[in-house]
Amino acid sequence: MAAPYDGKSILIVDDDTDILTAIEAAFKDCGADIMTATDGNTATAMAQEKNPDLMILDAMLPQRSGFLVLEKLKAKKPRGSKPYVIMITANTGKRHQAWAESLGADGYINKPFRMERLIQSAEALLAKDQG
Repeated sequence: MAAPYDGKSILIVDDDTDILTAIEAAFKDCGADIMTATDGNTATAMAQEKNPDLMILDAMLPQRSGFLVLEKLKAKKPRGSKPYVIMITANTGKRHQAWAESLGADGYINKPFRMERLIQSAEALLAKDQG
C-alpha cells in the first residue's frame, strides 16, 4: 500500500477495541497518519481539530452516535468534501444506510466485513484527491 495514502490522515472511530485494533492494524503500514477514537464526542473534537482526509466511523457509539458525528462534520460542507466518511455498522437495516447517506456518508459497510472491502473503499475515496 502506498500512493493513495501518502500524506493522508485517517481517523478510525469504534467503541469495540477489537474492531478498532484490527482496522488500525490493517492500515498500519499504508503510509497514512492513523488516529483513533472510541466515542462520538472525542471523534467530533479530533475531526474538527485535525481535519482528517478519511474517517472510518462506527454508527453506534457512546456519548454521540456516529450519525450525529457525521451530521456535525458534514452539515455545512458540499457533498463529497473531506473528511470522506465510511460508516461501519452491525445494523443491517436499509433505513440507517439511507440516513447515513443523506447526512453525507461516502461509504456504508455492514459488520462483519472483510478488511479488503474496507481497504478498497478507503483507497477509492482517497484516490479521488489524486485526480
